[in-house]
Order: sequence, then C-alpha cells, then structure tokens
Amino acid sequence: MRLRAAALLCDTALAWEREDRQAVEAAIPGLPKRLTLARRVEWLVGRVHDLQQALRERLIRPKAPALPSAEIPVPADLHEKSVLCVGEPGASASVARRVIEMAGGRFLHHGGEDGQDGPALEASLVAADLVICQTGCVSHDAYWRVQDHCRRTGKQCVLVEQPQALQFVRSREVLAPATEHVKADPASAL
Repeated sequence: MRLRAAALLCDTALAWEREDRQAVEAAIPGLPKRLTLARRVEWLVGRVHDLQQALRERLIRPKAPALPSAEIPVPADLHEKSVLCVGEPGASASVARRVIEMAGGRFLHHGGEDGQDGPALEASLVAADLVICQTGCVSHDAYWRVQDHCRRTGKQCVLVEQPQALQFVRSREVLAPATEHVKADPASAL
C-alpha cells in the first residue's frame, strides 16, 4: 500500500511537471525550434574550435602532404626560420607575416623599390632562410639581386606575380629542394 501511494505521488508530480512544461512552451512561441537551433549552434562552435586547433597544429607540425604537385612548394615547418618577403607591404604581406609568425618563424620585409637601400636588401637576403619575391611589385634591380643571391647561395626562392598570391603560405606542407626556383601561377596560388 505504501509503494502504491509513493508511485501515485510520483505519477502526480510528473503529471504536474508536464503540465507546467506545456504551459511554458505555449507561452514562448517557437521554443522547440529555438532549443534545436541552440544545440546546433553549440555543436558548430565546438566544431570551429576543433578545426582551428587542427589548423594551428598543421601550421606548426605538418602532417602528410595532401596538395597537388602543381602548387608552389614552400617549407611548412617555419619554426625558427627567417622568411624574407620582397615587395609591397600591403594586406597580403600582413597575412604572410601572421602565418609565418604563428608557425614560429621570423618575418622579414623589404620593399624592393627603386632607390631603396641595396645593402639593406643584401643583409636581409643573407639573414633569410626562404625568400618570397613579388615579381610585379619590385624594381628590376631588386629582382635581379634576389635572383642572383638565391642562385649563388642555393637559397630557396619563391616568385609570385601578384601580391594576393602570398596567401599560398597558409597551406603549404611540402619542402622543396633548397636550390629550386619556382615561378608562381597566381591562379593556383590562391
């Protein structure tokens, strides 16, 4: 008899809770849809966090190469390496700077304009482990200095025709041979 009374008490309390919940749901239009969307947003935020973490790990320690061979190979492991960007100091250079610094590298820049300090360009070339030259944005003198220095020293030099092509730094995972000179196709670099 006591067990029946306890079960009856639980059933009554459960029925009251259901009625209260139905009253709340009726008072707030679209509540079930809002709850579903809130759960979806929560899942998406977690997914974005996971993808950002994977990207950070990939920039620092690249996994197996997964890029088409037609794309420009540059070192993905930039930890404690210096990367010289010769060309315009625009938005693409700031993107390259952020990516290089996130990967633990050191970003160097030289404008490559006519009349700029030649010895400063030479010093930057000597300090760099990798050179990225924006061919359409530098003087002929700077272009030839970069080419000559990289050929003499065997330093890797990546040539890009347009500043937007610097965005390729984000996703490269393959290290090209140090003596290779690559001319970037702006369409494949983006």
